[in-house]
Amino acid sequence: MERISSINYYLDIAETVASRSTCLRKKYGAIIVKNDVIIATGYNGAPRGRVNCCDLGFCIREQMNIPRGERYELCRALHAEANAIIAASREQMLDSIMYEVCVSPVNGELIAPIDSCQMCKRFIINAGILRVIYRDTKTEYHSVNVSDWITNDDSLGKIGY
Repeated sequence: MERISSINYYLDIAETVASRSTCLRKKYGAIIVKNDVIIATGYNGAPRGRVNCCDLGFCIREQMNIPRGERYELCRALHAEANAIIAASREQMLDSIMYEVCVSPVNGELIAPIDSCQMCKRFIINAGILRVIYRDTKTEYHSVNVSDWITNDDSLGKIGY
């Protein structure tokens, strides 16, 4: 019997977390793991107590044909990464690993490749997370060292520096 790798084990859990997402566009799930202990989970959805897009039956960004990565201020949801980070203390997150998965709300199929938005990258950097692992297929993934986001600050190119 072949045993699943620990990375794919955690990515499977992140995929299950994504099934709680209330987004009509894409379902993201994220978990934060430190020393083989899950310290937080998060999925994309409206803040606690607010009406979710899945309950409203529409997505304002979808209605306005807003492309991915633009006009996030119009979105009702918090991102999965942000929700996971909110659920843990910084002390717990220092030197941890975040695992992230995205699936289609229509057919449940994996969406890949994925990457965190600029805002979530800032949250992840400040949380002290070392690495983010993104699922590409059921058994394949890609990994990013968070220190690379600091060294290769791609946000500078967007503002003319």
